[in-house]
Amino acid sequence: MDKTHLLSDQDGASGPGRSYGTCTDPNMEANDGATAPPADMMPVVPGYENLGPNVIPPSHFGSSQPQAPPRAPERRFDIPAISEELAQEAFTEYVSSKCCYSSKPVKEMVFTDLQSLNTYRYRLETFTESRTTEWDSEPYNGQVVDGFGVAPEPWSIPVPVPSLFKNCKKSVRVPHTSTVKGCHSCLNLGRSACRKCVNSGRTRCGHCCGTGWISSSERRRCGLCSGSGMVRCHSCGGVGSITCKTCKGHGKLLCFIKLIVTWKNNIHVSVIDKGSGFPLKLLNQITGEKLLTDMAPMVYPVVSFPDHSVNAASESAVREHQAQFCTTCRILQQRQTIELIPITQVYYAWKEKTHTFYVYGTEHKVYTKDYPATCCCCSIL
Repeated sequence: MDKTHLLSDQDGASGPGRSYGTCTDPNMEANDGATAPPADMMPVVPGYENLGPNVIPPSHFGSSQPQAPPRAPERRFDIPAISEELAQEAFTEYVSSKCCYSSKPVKEMVFTDLQSLNTYRYRLETFTESRTTEWDSEPYNGQVVDGFGVAPEPWSIPVPVPSLFKNCKKSVRVPHTSTVKGCHSCLNLGRSACRKCVNSGRTRCGHCCGTGWISSSERRRCGLCSGSGMVRCHSCGGVGSITCKTCKGHGKLLCFIKLIVTWKNNIHVSVIDKGSGFPLKLLNQITGEKLLTDMAPMVYPVVSFPDHSVNAASESAVREHQAQFCTTCRILQQRQTIELIPITQVYYAWKEKTHTFYVYGTEHKVYTKDYPATCCCCSIL
């Protein structure tokens, strides 16, 4: 049995004649706006003593254990091998897509055997919700400060669940945790030192590279800087400081605790193969015939499928997911499916030798390891 693991972001020197405006401006580096002050500057909110990236255990560990379903009557899920006509058609199309494959084996081959290889794909999806908290802030410009009252516990804050089995993330402000603090980035001033000119208001002239002369041989004075080698900083307009990006010039921040809710679809896939020698990785993009679909807040392992390897795969996956997620996340929904992927191994004779190829999936794709008639370049490869 092949098992796929859990599938369940300073200015540089410019040569003479180059425009000084092309230099990178350090003041323009990416900035996401307000950020919370250091944690040691923030008050301790009851129930939120341990903020950070670690997930918060849910108030109760998942749903109650699922009940075993009534035992269904056993059924056989066998798909007969494809016909010789369909195998011929699929193989012909495959060979014609290969520029270095001769068409002679397809035209002259004689089928000797077609064997159906039942291959099952078991898939378990566990849709979970996890929550973390951290301090966040926004520039304060007189908005209402919600800092009175008892902050609700992280798992008691209602957050609507998005579409099931789709990854999603949402941030929510925790009520009654707001407070106003001075901006830690600019020390309440509303302005920060210009990093381009290092608070001086002037930068090196890019036209003369700071020498004051255009040509050392002619001793011609630079007209842009009047021979001083320095020009007014275009980033701050010569002031030496810029508006603080954290507080947007207000000097104060409205700080609050942010609840981060993450919904994730954790996927486990097992492919049950009977040692056919077929490379199972080719089945990742192949569709099969869906034999079973079971969805519930917590599913019960499949127990009555005719192939006991599928039952064992389901038992292992369900127990593994429940043990992995119940204590750290809230399991909202689970879904398990079983697919039968048709694979036919075709044996044929050509020039008194036996060869084989596979026709697989409902798309009737073809795989062969050793095609008997290829050009020399393919043989070397």
